[in-house]
Amino acid sequence: MRSLSKYLAAALLAASTAAQADITVGINIGTTGPGAAIGIPTKETVLMWPRKIGDQIAHYVLLDDASDVTSAVRNIHKLVNEHKVDVIVGPNLTPNALAALDIVSQSQTPMVVLAASASIVAPQDDKRRWVFKMPQNDSLMAAALARHMQKTGIKTVGFIGFADAYGNSWWDEFSAAAKASGIQVVSDERYQRNDTSVTGQVLKLMSLKPDAILVAGSGAPAVLPQKTLVERGYQGKIFQTHGIASPQFLQLGGKDIEGTYFPTGPVVVARELPESHPVREVAVDFVERYEAKHGPNSSTQFAGDAWGAWILLNDAVLRAMKGGAEPGTPAFRSALRDALESSKNITVPNGVMNISAEDHQGFDERAVVMGVVRDGKFSYAGE
Repeated sequence: MRSLSKYLAAALLAASTAAQADITVGINIGTTGPGAAIGIPTKETVLMWPRKIGDQIAHYVLLDDASDVTSAVRNIHKLVNEHKVDVIVGPNLTPNALAALDIVSQSQTPMVVLAASASIVAPQDDKRRWVFKMPQNDSLMAAALARHMQKTGIKTVGFIGFADAYGNSWWDEFSAAAKASGIQVVSDERYQRNDTSVTGQVLKLMSLKPDAILVAGSGAPAVLPQKTLVERGYQGKIFQTHGIASPQFLQLGGKDIEGTYFPTGPVVVARELPESHPVREVAVDFVERYEAKHGPNSSTQFAGDAWGAWILLNDAVLRAMKGGAEPGTPAFRSALRDALESSKNITVPNGVMNISAEDHQGFDERAVVMGVVRDGKFSYAGE
């Protein structure tokens, strides 16, 4: 009996130790509201994540912020204070991510964001040192877009974007990229994600007769300006950003978005990439996993970012655990932050990440290609 008691005590101790090593990951995304076209494929990907991260059992706490800043702040507080998470993934909208900076920096909880704007991670400061970002910086995408416009003879461009941090970031980055490419941006029009009409803005844009118009929106709300431009008879070229790459955009846009060019992550056109592309193997592997569950042509830029977040965390957790700190402690959160910051040559579906103290995103030109809407699908249009 003594021997059995010792065995049971040892087993209970081992189980207790294993439980202490479990990692809790908080995920906050908008699966309802204006950002649902981004949030739904993100959630579907999170539900595909393996049950372990870095050889540790992972517990996932998934919350919906309804694409609302106030709800996002409340959810981040809940993840930090009630669930005591080791790391947060999300938010997936720029305003929501910016609103979370104070909370994660004060609690010293690393956060891997699924929103686009570089302002979330730059310039690096005491708040942003705890935050990392999966989507490409707008500057990388804007530069690729401006190069394409220059090559195709575009001289003047009208701009219409979200009246929020996403639109602001694209205005700043595209204006600079356009200037460097000898392109004149002739207007700056804005609209809200939940607007039902942009007729006034479109008429102003058309009166300037630009060669092309850039719509700086994401998900389903990016369709409205383009449909309005087509309905009003605009004859120039229409470009979009990498935020459009979702099935909802294709469904809502229909024939009005055919021929639209946009910069995008490799995962969106994975199967059409050249065999030599450094991201193709990882991107195609994810697309096949995702489409096996959700059907042909269902994978998106956002789904690829979410899968990339697991790849990045898996590598970082493996290295953070070597320091001996236990998950659930401030020491582990700090070790994980440091491990994320030293991530090198991590290939994810949308690029190759080399993160540093100065750059908490870490992509280079391998993370962007040009896409085009062709026959109702997102297709590869070259580098």
